[in-house]
Amino acid sequence: MTFNPLQIAGLVLGFFGMVGTLATALLPQWRVSAFVGSNIIVFERLWEGLWMNCIRQVKVRLQCKFYSSLLALPHDLEAARALMCVAVALSLIALLIGISGMKKIQCKGSNERVKTYLLGTSGVLFILTGIFVLIPVCWTANIIIRDFYNPAVHIGQKRELGAALFLGWASTAVLFIGGGLLCGYCCCNRKKQENRYPAAEHPAPHTDKRPQNGTVLSKTSTSYV
Repeated sequence: MTFNPLQIAGLVLGFFGMVGTLATALLPQWRVSAFVGSNIIVFERLWEGLWMNCIRQVKVRLQCKFYSSLLALPHDLEAARALMCVAVALSLIALLIGISGMKKIQCKGSNERVKTYLLGTSGVLFILTGIFVLIPVCWTANIIIRDFYNPAVHIGQKRELGAALFLGWASTAVLFIGGGLLCGYCCCNRKKQENRYPAAEHPAPHTDKRPQNGTVLSKTSTSYV
């Protein structure tokens, strides 16, 4: 048995999407310090992520510190943490299910239909992972842009979009494409199986035209006197 190109491409893109999802969740560059107004020369840069904040000063190494209190965090940050953790778990489960559905791996015997459904399930989970990544990334980007153009927010509190947000958008696109390829492979393989094994037509009911017992064919008989 050979591998299908859609199958290979979908799983490869799903793997890269899983790596991008994990990197997006761990990187601290969700919010970065903004250079606004006359503050051109800056002596430090601030990075704020889901798990830590980092500061980099002139001639000083990068220093990062994990958030000390979980309950003191903003509600949007807590929600983003939860969604990204769910996304990482879903992407890992989707990858394992997709690998189990590969044609050369004997999973649940040699039933092609079961393996096709496994790949379809993997594709759906990859798409769900992309949705779970897209929600916190777009949510955080909306808050950053809203505060940046809000005159009531102090210049020192304004932030810009970090590299982790752009990585999250790229990972979402990769997950959507990979999941779509796996779902497309599942649909195509299912149609091939239906065309290969068409449903058997129901035979017409058989009527027994033989004469019943005790019936005498009197019309064809002749009597001689």
